[in-house]
Amino acid sequence: MHGSSSELLLDRPRKAPEPPPPPAPVRTCMERLKFYVTSAMAMTVSGGFAALLFLVPLYVDPAVSTLMSDFDPEPVTCETSQVEYLAGIGNCTWSSCREGCTSDLYKCTHVSVVYTPNQNFSDERRVEATLLVNIKGCGYPPEVQCSRFWELYAREGAKFDCHYSRKNASLVMPSYDREEHIDTILHYFLVPFAVTSIASVCLCVLHCDCRCSRKSTAPLKRPHNKLPTNPSDITISRVETITPRGDDDEELTISSSIRPL
Repeated sequence: MHGSSSELLLDRPRKAPEPPPPPAPVRTCMERLKFYVTSAMAMTVSGGFAALLFLVPLYVDPAVSTLMSDFDPEPVTCETSQVEYLAGIGNCTWSSCREGCTSDLYKCTHVSVVYTPNQNFSDERRVEATLLVNIKGCGYPPEVQCSRFWELYAREGAKFDCHYSRKNASLVMPSYDREEHIDTILHYFLVPFAVTSIASVCLCVLHCDCRCSRKSTAPLKRPHNKLPTNPSDITISRVETITPRGDDDEELTISSSIRPL
């Protein structure tokens, strides 16, 4: 029994040793530099798009809307004429101040003021307008604090400096700085947009062939007539001319064609 078992063990084929794994390719300094630059540019592009996605609706859009409304930089004296505290979604389509521009509006406060424009009008030409904390009527702390806003302006008979819109006289804001809104557009839109564009161009230059290819101006060659390859398609023509004996007879030309079988 032991002998037979040992013979069976000897008859088994031995497994060949596995070949060693191939060595990892060695990167050159130029390839490593290209890899790190590509990673940095890709992260810059992703961060720039994310920044534009959040900064444009929160800061850039209100700044552009404020500049488009053309507020008078010279302040006028506003007086609070009416304050309304309302509740319900149907009654609160807008509010003079609210913290959070994306939340549902269940409670709101409407502040109305009267003012005299900077055109030497008498008190009889006073204009009634709506007071807003900013062009959107909403914001986020610490820039917008509605509790402080109510203390200063939500009191009937309160007088304060305000700025009115020359395109919509019924819109008034307590503060306005044109340079501040221009800086907001420059810092929150143009800078991220420029950085993202430059990083995208760098990625294109590294991984795309941006060179202009010149079109060939050589004339096109006309295709030559192809000879038939099948012998049965070849036709042999023979032309015979018969010379007349007399002077009045005309020459006769006989042509014949022979097609091989």
